[in-house]
Amino acid sequence: MSKLTKLKIGEFSKMMQVTVKTLRHYEQKGLLHPSEVDEWTGYRYYNITQMQRLNTIRGLQRQGFTLEEIKELLKDGTQMPSIDLLTQKIVETEQQLQLLMDRRRQLLKWMDSHKQIKKMEKFSIQSLPEIIVASHREVITDYTALGPLCVEKIGPEMQRLGCKCPPPGYCFTIEHNKEYRPSNIDIEYCEQVEEMGEDSAMVQFKRLEAIPKVLCMKHMGPYERFYESFTEAFAYMEEKGYKIAGSPRTCYIDGIWNQDDPERWLSIIQIPIE
Repeated sequence: MSKLTKLKIGEFSKMMQVTVKTLRHYEQKGLLHPSEVDEWTGYRYYNITQMQRLNTIRGLQRQGFTLEEIKELLKDGTQMPSIDLLTQKIVETEQQLQLLMDRRRQLLKWMDSHKQIKKMEKFSIQSLPEIIVASHREVITDYTALGPLCVEKIGPEMQRLGCKCPPPGYCFTIEHNKEYRPSNIDIEYCEQVEEMGEDSAMVQFKRLEAIPKVLCMKHMGPYERFYESFTEAFAYMEEKGYKIAGSPRTCYIDGIWNQDDPERWLSIIQIPIE
């Protein structure tokens, strides 16, 4: 292309496969100025120099450099990152890669867990092994306070204590009220951990004995409707001749931490039977 060749911003946009909006943004950032601006019409013109500079910008962006970093590089005229800057980008990339790998592992665990739940019939009889749990007992105002309690208080405290939870994760609650209460619910939250830890003011560690036979039932919906599932579960127990043999647990699969719609919250009611 001749040095005398001038491309209007629209033509340049088409050839370089970049939007006019992006070109104007680069100009505002001081990254890519037109070769010429007509003082009468305001038309912007570009040439081969801008094409080469735009390619440099894109190449640096693909390697994770920010526009501010690119601006500094181009201002220095080097167009090539220093060894220190490259080292920094490599470290940042490795950290991001580790985060993505951790996220992938967690997503795979959730997917496996969901597949197991979907395969499970509405009612099933299972056994629960002996486990170690991190436990927190508190009187909460109502069921709506349970999600924030787990996410905002118990979770961070367990993280601070260095708790490690075996996949795919098992957490549940046990109610200690002797009768139904719509408010001021005495509830204990338990989450399985790999080993006993040192108790804190909020979290205590304990070992729970195995339960040889448990009736499990899926509950879909908000916690305020647990009574519907308990009614159905006890009707099933009566039909099959089972009797309750311990405090029921409510195990949480999907909730406020990963589902905005309460109708999509999935819990498993576990009732010890004989």
